[in-house]
Amino acid sequence: MAALDHYSPRSLAAPAALVLLATVLSLACSRPAACDRCGTIVFAATGEPSSLLPPLVQETVGRDIGDQIFERLADLSAGGAPIDVSAYRPRLAVRWEPVDSLTWRFHLRPGARWSDGKPVTAEDVRFSFDAFADSAIDAAARAYVEGLKVTAQDSATVLIHFKHWYPEELYDATYHVRILPEHVWGPIPRNQWAADTIVGHLIGSGPFRLARWVRGQSVTLESDSTAAAKPASHRLVWRFSPDPDAALNLVLGHEADLLESVGTPDRVERIRTDSTLTAMPYPSAAYGFLGFRIGNAGAKAVSPVASRAVRRALVMATDRPGIARAMFGPETKAPPGPMSQLLWIWDDRTAVLPYDTVAAARELDAAGWKTAADGSRTRMGHPLALDILVPATSPTRKRIAEILQERWRRLGIKVTVTGVDFPVFQQRLAKGQFDSYIGAYLDEPSPRGLADQWTRAGWGALNFGRYENKTFDSLFARAEATAEPAAAHAAWREALDTLNSDPPAIFLYAPTNVAAVSRRLGGVRIDPYSWASGATGWSAGAEGSTGPHP
Repeated sequence: MAALDHYSPRSLAAPAALVLLATVLSLACSRPAACDRCGTIVFAATGEPSSLLPPLVQETVGRDIGDQIFERLADLSAGGAPIDVSAYRPRLAVRWEPVDSLTWRFHLRPGARWSDGKPVTAEDVRFSFDAFADSAIDAAARAYVEGLKVTAQDSATVLIHFKHWYPEELYDATYHVRILPEHVWGPIPRNQWAADTIVGHLIGSGPFRLARWVRGQSVTLESDSTAAAKPASHRLVWRFSPDPDAALNLVLGHEADLLESVGTPDRVERIRTDSTLTAMPYPSAAYGFLGFRIGNAGAKAVSPVASRAVRRALVMATDRPGIARAMFGPETKAPPGPMSQLLWIWDDRTAVLPYDTVAAARELDAAGWKTAADGSRTRMGHPLALDILVPATSPTRKRIAEILQERWRRLGIKVTVTGVDFPVFQQRLAKGQFDSYIGAYLDEPSPRGLADQWTRAGWGALNFGRYENKTFDSLFARAEATAEPAAAHAAWREALDTLNSDPPAIFLYAPTNVAAVSRRLGGVRIDPYSWASGATGWSAGAEGSTGPHP
């Protein structure tokens, strides 16, 4: 994502609703013998994954690579709502049906095999769910699957049983768990999985198999002869770089074909001036915000932003769309609540406080914060002052804080900006040692993760500001329990209307990423939740092939 250097993901095991984007037209390689790179796609990646085994994956690049090797039972289709049972598409399972309100039956793909030639069975599925739920592994998706009962009805049929009914049963049965081969991992004690570095153990049922992993340099995947469908390209290579600049240089030097996110507008312009590359925009799965400390937690003093009036004034004194576009480019939006552009509950009709500095001043006046002769605001002899905490390693967040500092100064508010190392930043958030902070969260397709961020249930999780609004919590619970998509959409909008009127944060930006794509590639479509998941349909032509801009 453009200039976003730290995320607080709800779950890396939870990425999916595909968002279809522009297509780079394919040009065939007319003379294969003269085309050394035909059929090979090279990705530039910042950093190297610590593991490719799905329950141990922590980094998004590890997930991107692993999703070429391992399969889910089903995939959520482009823009689909997790509660919409018609939005799922076959993957390892070819069909499924509800047995009753608590049980789903899945039928595995006939002839499905692991890349070592052994058949995939229902016992492999049972084993995989058990592994993801095991505390010895502590997978990111553990909380979503540890209550499920998975049984093999026969060698090709699986039953998944839930303790209680809820609208996202099919989502939890398919989205989080990638299926693992029991014959490989079953004999290995699970507390030893993380230390296992044998490449030959990374066997999947997906379209590619792991061919080589040169630590510190690259991973190479090759199309799997046992796969149900052949990929358009036979080889995928991830080259690991120590930082974003090095990754960008791989693409600009034509040593790599794709880069997930180019970054700031000046870096995007470098891609656009290269006639062999295409700058491909797509919505990011992240959103950024300025969060307030409302509850006292471990802090010694009550922050002025504990006051609803002060928070509302600060929101109305902030030009959210202007800041979003200035920092991340013209396609970035100011979100109508805590969500990225991808989340299915996004609704431009959601009620938000307006950008109105006059109304902001009235809010402060009514709350007793009067303007002194020097323009500053005080109440009962105390100045209206607050600090914005940011990670020192994030120039983007620091710049946003400085913009807010200047805008709010005009309103009579004294604002300081404190930058600290990222580990200290996280520690201070956990201890409630801040007035406000600038953060960013990654979305998953389900909005239920918002509970950890903005409801009372999130105290001790990601609700660092200790925000509590009982009306919002009640509306949130009702929306979460609504099964019909249109009715659920309306319920989520009502909940967000309430949240925005009593703001726990200023929801600043929902960025649009820009990927760098070589023009020798064809059929490129990007899934923002797992951007390389569609690579099976991407073709790689001759070096120097060019096509029209999308």
